[in-house]
Amino acid sequence: MSLNIGITGHSGSLGSTIKKHKSENKYFFFRDDIRNKKKILNWFEKNKLDVIFHLAAIVPIKLVNKNKKKAYNVNYVGTKNLVDISKKLNIKWFFFASTSHVYRSSKKPIKENFTKVPISYYGKTKLISEKYIQKNLKNYCIGRIFSTSNKNQRKNYLIPDLKDKIKKVRKKIVLNNLNHYRDFISMRNISNVIHVLLEKNFIGVINIGSGKSIYLKDIAKIILKKYKKEGIFKDNKKKTYLIANIKKLKKITKLKFHTNIKKMIF
Repeated sequence: MSLNIGITGHSGSLGSTIKKHKSENKYFFFRDDIRNKKKILNWFEKNKLDVIFHLAAIVPIKLVNKNKKKAYNVNYVGTKNLVDISKKLNIKWFFFASTSHVYRSSKKPIKENFTKVPISYYGKTKLISEKYIQKNLKNYCIGRIFSTSNKNQRKNYLIPDLKDKIKKVRKKIVLNNLNHYRDFISMRNISNVIHVLLEKNFIGVINIGSGKSIYLKDIAKIILKKYKKEGIFKDNKKKTYLIANIKKLKKITKLKFHTNIKKMIF
């Protein structure tokens, strides 16, 4: 039996990837302001939605820090609107795209039950959204997505901004604050994970990552080599680590993740 799936964040990289996912389910994309509760309700009722994939958010740290009030209203208030209506209309399953930024840096792979101390204001907006979901919904899945990219990712994210900066310089560039370790997973893998979690009707919180550590300097070196440029690195005083423990993810989905950072970049 096919489901009517409502998706917010249709224009983002993940939303665009899900559009291409082969499924018997029907997708309905929300194209209005997520802060407008009336428009959300009309969208729910018009399309007789069964399931929600909530992907919409202001994500790039630069944009979040530039306008924290707007980030709060979109990331938290927008989520609250969706949750309230989902509860009222008895939505069967609610997926929330959260983030690894709800965790503090840890040299050990991060489990879902690790202490939550958001590493950024973006992480704070996601954590308060998580708490509201857990308090008000029963059939929810919170997917804490670690780092991701693709060759068409928009500016204000780490990798596209690095590519843009490196392409523009003549020969040599100074690169700051890249002595950090992150866990990258492809958009296609994330899309597959979400659909399997839906099929399994998974309820609760789960990390979505590759479980592999990638040094940000190594990403910069790949880009430098591609454009035949030279980089000088100036490190931050403190390294940070956000790497997922994906034991739960592997056990539930049975999926394998073949992470190729070069394919994500170019």
